[in-house]
Amino acid sequence: MSITHPLRGALTALCAASTLAAAAPAAAAGYPDRPISLVVGYPAGGSVDLTARLFGEELAKRLGQSVVVENAGGAGGTIGAQRVARAAPDGYTLLLGSTNEMVIARMINSAVKYDGARDFTALGVIASQPMLLAASKNSGVQSAADYLKKLRGAAPGSFNYGSSGVGTTLHLAGEMVNQSTATRAEHVPYRGVSPLVTDLMSGQLDFGMLVLSSGLPQVRGDKIVALGVTQKQRSPVAPDIPALAETPGFESVDVSVSFALYGPAGLPEPVAAKLRDALAGTLKSEQFRAKMQEAGGVLAQPGLDPVAYQADETRKYGALVKAARIEPQ
Repeated sequence: MSITHPLRGALTALCAASTLAAAAPAAAAGYPDRPISLVVGYPAGGSVDLTARLFGEELAKRLGQSVVVENAGGAGGTIGAQRVARAAPDGYTLLLGSTNEMVIARMINSAVKYDGARDFTALGVIASQPMLLAASKNSGVQSAADYLKKLRGAAPGSFNYGSSGVGTTLHLAGEMVNQSTATRAEHVPYRGVSPLVTDLMSGQLDFGMLVLSSGLPQVRGDKIVALGVTQKQRSPVAPDIPALAETPGFESVDVSVSFALYGPAGLPEPVAAKLRDALAGTLKSEQFRAKMQEAGGVLAQPGLDPVAYQADETRKYGALVKAARIEPQ
């Protein structure tokens, strides 16, 4: 039986570490040399998926390598996020993440074990979309001012608003409206946007909170009434729809759903730098801007710090979760 001398073992470990350290820059220098997976935590066809497909095309052009969008839907986007958190930090498995799974999920779901800040490398914010507060045509409400007048003159619980589920950005945007206006519309959670829109159009639901791109076709078709978007400024996608904040009483309403690029924690800096550069170039593309605007999104400002942005979003949505008294399940 041979026994390894402690000094020899230490030297062996040191040599191995040195070899890995030397290999990392070499691997990063050749990055990417094979296709990249861009994971989306939702089924095909939604706003996150569409953003990923448009962004993936631009990323592929700038990196000179194909980018394959992979839909890993389920559990409000958290299955896809968890997959990326556990992936090798080599830049070949990335996440197109949204506010739901990267900021809110851990606040309301005790089964979510990853941390959006700790377990990922935030590479950059790509775009955002405001939500839209809409009314049924049967409600008689035509504007944000009408909404305030009707709710302030009614008994608590007289009116309701729908969202795509408890703890979603849509639910919390509705709670921001309640909190900011000192009114109370009762929340009605739906399993997705489609049944919500159906009830809103039929008058079974008084008000609804929708992602702008989801509600705009019904607004343009004169099937529901747009009361205002939830960002401070009007959206260039629909400049005729006012921002809620333009109406007295709604001044503090300012919330959106954002889309950002993430890698696993520990991504080598040379790889992260290449991805950040590709993202920055994409945000300067007028062609990409036009495509995103058509899809309902507004591009992020170049140079926006994704870590600071995520921290701000976490504080904002954390306050809304607390105000809505949503306990982790």
